[in-house]
Amino acid sequence: MIRRLRPALAAVLALGLITTAVGAASAARPWPDRIDLPNGWSPEGITAGPGTTVFVGSLVNGAIWQGDVRTGDGDVFISGEAGRVAVGVHYEADADRLWVAGGPTGQVRVYDASSGDLLETYVFPTGGFLNDVIVTDDAAYITDSAFGYLAVVPLDSGGSLPDPSEATTLPLGGDFALAPGFNLNGIEEARGWLIAVQTNTGLLYRIDPDSGDAQIIDLGGYSVSNGDGLEVHGGTLFVVRNFAHTIAELKLGPRLESAALVNETTQDDLSVPLAVPTTAAWVAGSLYVVNARFDTPPTPAVPYWITRIPGQG
Repeated sequence: MIRRLRPALAAVLALGLITTAVGAASAARPWPDRIDLPNGWSPEGITAGPGTTVFVGSLVNGAIWQGDVRTGDGDVFISGEAGRVAVGVHYEADADRLWVAGGPTGQVRVYDASSGDLLETYVFPTGGFLNDVIVTDDAAYITDSAFGYLAVVPLDSGGSLPDPSEATTLPLGGDFALAPGFNLNGIEEARGWLIAVQTNTGLLYRIDPDSGDAQIIDLGGYSVSNGDGLEVHGGTLFVVRNFAHTIAELKLGPRLESAALVNETTQDDLSVPLAVPTTAAWVAGSLYVVNARFDTPPTPAVPYWITRIPGQG
């Protein structure tokens, strides 16, 4: 009987070794450095969702794509509609909600991030460009690249969405001054302050979320011109500089009064190209940057992608 069992036992052991080897190879396989979006998508905003997922908006019709950075697979999560635009997007983890800034439409839309159902729409004065959004415990703050204020959707202590009539604006004071072209763009929160970048001047601001007082953050002579999306990870601020095809990594100083350049990632540092990158999301130890390709005429056939920058921060 022992002799008869030996071949079977050997087969089981061999199968186990093969399974282990395959599993180890799968675990060691690097996550994709390039994640393709649907052709013609015209992306601008990206945000980290639950686990290893990301959401990416479309400038064409406001649709939202959801993908997994571990596999690179994804699909349209929220269908687009004519007249809608998705610029900045932000995933509010505590409430499982997805906030979308609507650019020239003056709309801010809020979706259930699990079902994709539209929960609420907030409308702000038109004529501007609602660009990027960040959500704190107290409110959602949205930059308008044409005006000297932040659009604000207040949240109560329970985090419930207010009636659209409660949406308001927060005028900016202090050092902030409007300049010709695109003004405030990306926005983030850190240490109780808001951080926003002014695209046309290359300035970075620390903003009091209650008063709107804006103070220039001292970058030691460095300029974040063409600054677009921002991403905070720990004490590091990443600034996506779109037409400079550059990601700036800054170390935030005490009280956010200063920040020091630590590293710049450019096209020469990557195997997957940066093509007018606009926004970034930190997921599972890497920075994922969406490429808007604003220097390429948008058509339904134009390819778009996300570039992975590993080992940052």
